[in-house]
Amino acid sequence: MPIPELLLIILIIVGVIGRVNIVSVAASLLLVLRMLRLERFFPMLERRSLELGLLFLMISILIPLASGKVSGREMMTSIFSVAGIATVVGGIVATVLNAKGLDLLQAYPSLLVSVVLGSVIGIVAFRGMPVGPLMATSLAAFFLMIFRLFR
Repeated sequence: MPIPELLLIILIIVGVIGRVNIVSVAASLLLVLRMLRLERFFPMLERRSLELGLLFLMISILIPLASGKVSGREMMTSIFSVAGIATVVGGIVATVLNAKGLDLLQAYPSLLVSVVLGSVIGIVAFRGMPVGPLMATSLAAFFLMIFRLFR
């Protein structure tokens, strides 16, 4: 069995054991595409899947605003609170770190397996929330920058 199929099957198993359905479904979809010899779609998926995932994440975050659960007045009040200002700063830091994480993933795509493994461990052992490999890789890029400073 070729290595890519074996790795996808391992990811499916790890996702099922770790109860991380997103990993299992993603790996299953890619395995099906590979088995149907539709790899020609991989470059397009690689380019657009991140954008599509971020679109759906943003939609889920904006639903309370769109549904009227959060008013404009509440939003403005919260933005200028201590928690709101901390969240704005957090958003700035997260986007800068995410860019570094994306650079790291593009330079070393093999790290994705490590990120998935770490995410599964975080979910199973520490009841974490899988926000995605990009943020996890961003933290890894940050840890590597700190490591290089003290080396």
